[in-house]
Amino acid sequence: MDFLAKYHIIHSYLGLFHTLVALVALICGSIVFLKPKGTLFHKRIGYVYVVAMISLNVSALFIYNFGKINLFHGFALLSLGSIIAGMYPALKRKNKDWMVGHFYGMSWSVVGLYAAFWAETGVRFFDMRYFWWVVMLATFLTCLIGGIIINKKAKELVGER
Repeated sequence: MDFLAKYHIIHSYLGLFHTLVALVALICGSIVFLKPKGTLFHKRIGYVYVVAMISLNVSALFIYNFGKINLFHGFALLSLGSIIAGMYPALKRKNKDWMVGHFYGMSWSVVGLYAAFWAETGVRFFDMRYFWWVVMLATFLTCLIGGIIINKKAKELVGER
């Protein structure tokens, strides 16, 4: 652990757990985001993603890099909200449009995960003088590209029904 802490990568076992579930979520979220929807594979990888994201966000709530509750805790709660917004329609299936709510909630969850990845990368590898500029630019581009892909796939999803 000292080796990782020396390079400002991981400072505790909680941080290690947080990083590992983040990697699982990034891999599974990317697969689900890019692969065909509604298959058994989609559902299985999707549930792994959901468990990883819940673990990631709950662990984030216990990490206090700045000594107190901060903006990143708010983003963890927002991320949990997108998981709930995406999973509720899929689990309840109350109307014929459940798939649209599921798609948007889960897709934006993945985009938010990538934005968080850029923030974490910025904290670890950039001088704090450049941190906010790097993170803002990377987050903006991630959300822009993610939004374009989500809207394109949403049109395809609506067209399939």
